[in-house]
Amino acid sequence: MMFRRAGHIQGWVAAATIAIAGMVMPAAADAGMGYAVVPTTIIYPGDTISSAQLQEVEVTNPNLAGDYAKSISQVEGLVSKRTLLPGRTISISALREPYTVTRGSNIRLVFQLGQMTISAAGSPLEDGATGQMIRARNMDSGVIVSGTVLADGTVHVRAK
Repeated sequence: MMFRRAGHIQGWVAAATIAIAGMVMPAAADAGMGYAVVPTTIIYPGDTISSAQLQEVEVTNPNLAGDYAKSISQVEGLVSKRTLLPGRTISISALREPYTVTRGSNIRLVFQLGQMTISAAGSPLEDGATGQMIRARNMDSGVIVSGTVLADGTVHVRAK
């Protein structure tokens, strides 16, 4: 039985692989794989993301899938829920809207029923973004109510 060195066969296989990849990869890049947003610095949980911390890069990995951000405008002004590393794509699920009201702050509670409007001082028992339902304490009576956070920081109380 005689053994032959396979080194020259491996060289041909490697050369053929490189040649095929050279023909296929530019076609995939031209197919418009799009762009992804990556941080240029470390972004920590709770940090508000600014455009100065971001960069749009062309996607070259055909296996990249998921809910990653594709433009800076999509993530600018949002708050990070976890640490974002430089050069890594930003998952949309790793971001949240900034809170409009924060726990323990002073807010205005508003209740409307037809033409009647009742307003009172309150304190939110949890953080809340615009449109989110939160619980808040009426500072005058001590009653805990539920309501929707409005963009101006007031809480629109719902009827029970």
